[in-house]
Amino acid sequence: MTVIRVMLADDEQLLREGVRLVLRHADDIEVTAEAGDGAEAVQLACAQPVDVALVDIRMPGTDGLTAAEQLAERAPEVKVVMLTTFGEQEYITRALRAGAAGFLLKDSGPQELIHAVRAAAHGGAILSPRITKDLIATHLSDGRSAKAQRLVDTLNEREREVLVMVGVGASNAEAARLLYMGEGTVKTYVSRILAKLGCANRTQAAIIAHDAGLLPAA
Repeated sequence: MTVIRVMLADDEQLLREGVRLVLRHADDIEVTAEAGDGAEAVQLACAQPVDVALVDIRMPGTDGLTAAEQLAERAPEVKVVMLTTFGEQEYITRALRAGAAGFLLKDSGPQELIHAVRAAAHGGAILSPRITKDLIATHLSDGRSAKAQRLVDTLNEREREVLVMVGVGASNAEAARLLYMGEGTVKTYVSRILAKLGCANRTQAAIIAHDAGLLPAA
């Protein structure tokens, strides 16, 4: 079993302790580093192996958004999941552009947190159901539906099917099972889709799938 190495970056020690206690119940997840601000998070991720970084958006000094941007440049192998509270959607567009793998509300339940870490580690897009609809409506849908549709029109039928899987947060293995394809084939399709859509990661592709109306209503 491959253990997912997680870094927690939040200036609130009690929150870090709570997340650590939750993740301790997952045999395949281990918290290997903790940081109290963005600068320390970047330093730690560059100094030791980290698979997934749970990063608070709001931190004193170097905030989570700046940390995500720096991690994308200095440690691109680290999957960054932003920890947020409801109502902070104004920060999400910038985080997407910084290459964040997704967003998770701080009051998410234990199973949602564990699922998010696993999904991020395996290349999935993490969009908390409670903020996805508001995020799209507020920041990504205005004037972009037609653009998203034009981008999707460049994909063939099979690529669209894979994009839908990306949009609902399915891992490569899950998509392969549902679409009766090899996992390696799905990975190839995802890479091709990201290139065609001009996306840096699966989360950005998921937003385009949402915006183009490819996904079922929640």
